[in-house]
Amino acid sequence: MKALNRREFLKLTSVLAGSVVVSSAVSGCRTMVHPSEVSFTHGVASGDPSNSSVIIWSRAVPAGQASTNTLDVNWEVASDREFNNMIRTGSASTSRARDFTIKIDVQDLEPNTTYYYRFLGKNNISTVGKTKTLPVGNVQAVKLAVFSCSNYPAGYFTPYSLAAQMQDIDVVVHLGDYIYEYAADGYATEKAEQIGRSPDKNNLTEVISLADYRHRYALYRTDEGLQAIHASAPFIAVWDDHEITNDTYKEGAQNHNEGEGDFFARRASAVQAYYEWLPIRPPFGETSAQIYRSFDFGNLLSLHMLDTRLIGRDKQLAYADYMDQEGKMDTQSFMQDLQSEQRTLLGQHQFDWLSQKVQASSAVWQILGQQVLMGKMTFPAEVLANQDRTKAAQIIHALATIKRRADQGLPISEQEKARIQQVMAYNLDAWDGYPAEREKLYAMLTSHNKRLAVIAGDTHNAWCNQLVDSDGKAVGYEYATPGVSSPGMESYLSLSTEQAKQMADDLSVVIEDVQYCNLHQRGFLTLTILASQIEAKWHFVDTVDTPQGRIANTFTMSHTPVNKG
Repeated sequence: MKALNRREFLKLTSVLAGSVVVSSAVSGCRTMVHPSEVSFTHGVASGDPSNSSVIIWSRAVPAGQASTNTLDVNWEVASDREFNNMIRTGSASTSRARDFTIKIDVQDLEPNTTYYYRFLGKNNISTVGKTKTLPVGNVQAVKLAVFSCSNYPAGYFTPYSLAAQMQDIDVVVHLGDYIYEYAADGYATEKAEQIGRSPDKNNLTEVISLADYRHRYALYRTDEGLQAIHASAPFIAVWDDHEITNDTYKEGAQNHNEGEGDFFARRASAVQAYYEWLPIRPPFGETSAQIYRSFDFGNLLSLHMLDTRLIGRDKQLAYADYMDQEGKMDTQSFMQDLQSEQRTLLGQHQFDWLSQKVQASSAVWQILGQQVLMGKMTFPAEVLANQDRTKAAQIIHALATIKRRADQGLPISEQEKARIQQVMAYNLDAWDGYPAEREKLYAMLTSHNKRLAVIAGDTHNAWCNQLVDSDGKAVGYEYATPGVSSPGMESYLSLSTEQAKQMADDLSVVIEDVQYCNLHQRGFLTLTILASQIEAKWHFVDTVDTPQGRIANTFTMSHTPVNKG
């Protein structure tokens, strides 16, 4: 099979441009069609809000007509949940070619206004969804709920359910790993059968084809928690790697192997299914296939959603590639490659776009919504050199004890000093694997004198990092959300709860820029943004083994701006 180049990939994904029905005030409130007999089995959703528009979404499953290729539905938008005050009505057609998904781009709405919407078939009415447009002008406060890493066989999506019950969330931000691509016996599937999360017959193998990706989204959207959070607030979403396959970069992926076909064809299928199933505006034309985009919340914040996976990312470095047969590392070659100014996560086009957006923004805060940790996660070298993962917590505790003594002004030996000063990047898939571009990003933001906050997912754990450039100057803060259900470092390192708590305390001592972490609980993050500060609150659930989980504990931190802005 011929490999698709970037231009051909963009052309292929641009066919999605016709999948959205645009509805303005002029075209709204018109005569409805006679709808088809359908079921709305996957709920409703809204997303990509602006101050005058929002996407509404549903999927209409043909009722008892397996051979049906097209169908029609009606939809309604109102200012009240009872639909007494109708704002807009209309009809839409969908087809098997778009997996029977429906998107309406409802336009000419009022800013900072709550609306309710629903879809209607011949004999069925969908769940009622609640959405909201973005504010304009002088905005006092905005509250975001931040999610990442929801793995169906690993547990129920309890964090979604609990966040859906909160009434003061303006927007849900999803930072990726909305689905996972693995087979039924793959990652985080050990307890799936025990807790009732075994996949159905359509989801037993790794997802590769368009049909595979569609089946996987259909499975995930049966989760009641995911349906509830979608119905409660508009989404602003971006993909990470598992919407395609593990550790994706611009020309391949760790989990795309020989015999799985052309990577670009797989990537195009993954992107098409993503745009079909997420309430996001698909690309219109060749140059807009990129997912990165910005959202303005009046004069308070500009949220820039970045793609650190598909468009610009160079292949990740691996320590093993610099080891000889005797286990000796070619440090000089590794550092030369690591520090190369040519290495990129974003790509030049996206970086230039972001610089222009930041410079043009008059908002108090610039928030980067992206996937991987930006803060410097440099672990002591002896932790990474030890082959026994179960010893990591023990080693880190010993090193933290030395560091605490040093911080108290107590004497430590030269050998002890070397142990805590010799550090290595823990995860080369994150920004630590692209340090030159990170410095370039910091310099750009500093030159524009913007107040910066970064949100991240990917690790399945909660983090707060101070972002510091190579000169030791603070440029902002990073807030990382725990995973919805994917297991975290406690699983990878086989830690008990108490060991995980101790290690979290130790890491904030051993790693200079870490202010807080939680390594053993699933949950979500809320950010309350004011002009004077950002309040980050992590919400942790007691279990994802049943749908009845509850909030077990929370942790809150507040930060004032690093830059004056």
